[in-house]
Amino acid sequence: MAPRVLVSDKLSPAAIDVFERRGVEVDFKPELGKDKEALAAAIGEYDGLAIRSATKVTPKVLERAARLKVIGRAGIGVDNVDIPAATAKGVIVMNTPFGNSITTAEHAIALMFAVAREIPAADASTQAGKWEKNRFMGVEITAKTLGLIGCGNIGSIVADRAIGLKMHVVAYDPFLSAERAVELGVEKVELDELFERADFVSLHVPLMDKTRNIIDAAALTKMKKGVRVINCARGGLVDEQALRAALDSGHVAGAGFDVFVDEPAERNPLFGHPAVVCTPHLGAATAEAQENVALQVAEQMSEYLIRGAVQNAINAPSITAEEAPRLKPFVALAERLGSFAGQLTDSGLKTVRIEYEGAVADMNVRALTSAAVTGLLRPQLADINMVSAPVIARERGIAIEEVRREAAQTFESVIRLTVANDGWTRHVAGTVFADGKPRIIDIKGIEIEAAFAPSMLYVTNEDKPGYIGALGQTLGAAGVNIATFNLGRAAEGGDAIALVQVDGEISEDVVAKVAALDHVKQARALRF
Repeated sequence: MAPRVLVSDKLSPAAIDVFERRGVEVDFKPELGKDKEALAAAIGEYDGLAIRSATKVTPKVLERAARLKVIGRAGIGVDNVDIPAATAKGVIVMNTPFGNSITTAEHAIALMFAVAREIPAADASTQAGKWEKNRFMGVEITAKTLGLIGCGNIGSIVADRAIGLKMHVVAYDPFLSAERAVELGVEKVELDELFERADFVSLHVPLMDKTRNIIDAAALTKMKKGVRVINCARGGLVDEQALRAALDSGHVAGAGFDVFVDEPAERNPLFGHPAVVCTPHLGAATAEAQENVALQVAEQMSEYLIRGAVQNAINAPSITAEEAPRLKPFVALAERLGSFAGQLTDSGLKTVRIEYEGAVADMNVRALTSAAVTGLLRPQLADINMVSAPVIARERGIAIEEVRREAAQTFESVIRLTVANDGWTRHVAGTVFADGKPRIIDIKGIEIEAAFAPSMLYVTNEDKPGYIGALGQTLGAAGVNIATFNLGRAAEGGDAIALVQVDGEISEDVVAKVAALDHVKQARALRF
């Protein structure tokens, strides 16, 4: 059955063609983007939802999304999607961060020119029949210092264009390495130094708690007199009331804004000031950008729904189409190793250590770690999934450590999972055989080879004569049929482990009888 996608915003017809060409059924219903009730009523029939900015994906919509696997946003911002709710539901949220990068960067440069030379006001004056040459005295861009708050994808393009205009560029970005700054030709500085030195300040960061009002009244007082502020990123990065006051006082010479706290912006503190240039969120509004993001989101969603590839996901690790087939058996192994440890864990966890040895160490281990944590937490949290698991683990204070080793001692690839809390540690390891099926190869340092099965009995015991016979008799008397029986021991007469695959489920009563046998230390029913 082909996956189905709902397009609930206006999207290029070329994107519809992409979906259909890739074997995805698509319904183009842009009217649903402005009708939350209708969207909620329809969403249950779809595996994917393609949107732009008009559609609001709320928890109420997601509650009805029984089949939904992916939401694709044709654009960068995902403010209109409730990410935590989507994550909890196991829905991957993708955006298209590169499709409109050049367009947005160019708009920032255009606003900088418009503010520097007062072009909109001069145009209005001239077309009104006035000739006010002395009124519009602008400033040159050349040799001025541009301060970039954020030097990622769009910010780096702005930097490149500004350097071409013979500007000096300083950048504040905690994630910008010294090497990358040299490569871009920018000077990396702290935020206060940027405020002190910049003639123009341009923002290129997402809106979150750390960046909200990153330019407030205090920040504006640190800026040099005559500074000009450009914002083509997100409304809410600048305290609009404080900026208006700084404009009125003359401390700030001008501002160019494409984004606002409230949109559509019918009223705003910045409106009406002669030194302010405003546009209605046009950063991505070019024919090229709209075509690019539409094609990109259709390709990304199709790749995920058809091949399992994850690209530009906000809430999940990326997986390329080439990686997906190779990763699949190891995802299953990681999830089952986690499930094995989770089913044997009755108390809370403090640390999770996942070691990747051999060929698997060169794979996309973020996806494998998500699978392992999902399996680990699922016995206590039934609704957990690969998207939500890492977030939930962090919320619960569980430290997750990944270790890679190039060589494995016995097998081509090995995944080792160690979970711990105060006073105890649990360890299990596994591999994938040539048949593509995952196997357990080590439990608590005891070598054992066992395939995973839907219903299994796990027993730890002392290696003493008579135990195996007593176990078989107990299961037989209870009508439990043994499918496979796998044994391992640390040393003769020492600790031993049995993993027994059985037909059907094992009742707690039978498990209790096994636990009561001589030499048995622990007995658990496991389900995979």
